[in-house]
Amino acid sequence: MLAYAAQGLRSEPGEGSGAQVRGQLTRADEALDGLADLFRQIARAEDLQPAVKYDAFIAMLGRDANDARAAIGLVLAQRSITSQMADNLNASIHIRALLTDLFLIDEIVRPEVVAREV
Repeated sequence: MLAYAAQGLRSEPGEGSGAQVRGQLTRADEALDGLADLFRQIARAEDLQPAVKYDAFIAMLGRDANDARAAIGLVLAQRSITSQMADNLNASIHIRALLTDLFLIDEIVRPEVVAREV
């Protein structure tokens, strides 16, 4: 996305990087569907406590994922994805909030995974 945004394209080429960006955004949109439910399943399976704190975070994660999907969906609805659109989507507070959520989840779950593998 960043490389595409840096190209300064005023229209989406029919193939190459434009098609790749559209494909990546489509996959991101699909991956976000059910993200909060997946983390809920992980939290329950790992018996992460206190559950009330995880439930509150999972609710926020669901909202952030839905907001990010709305932004991604708007870009995907365009006939042509310009470099400026990709750049603005990258800068979107909704995308940034979701990424921060995912980084936090990674740090929370990672020690549990490492401990089980040892």
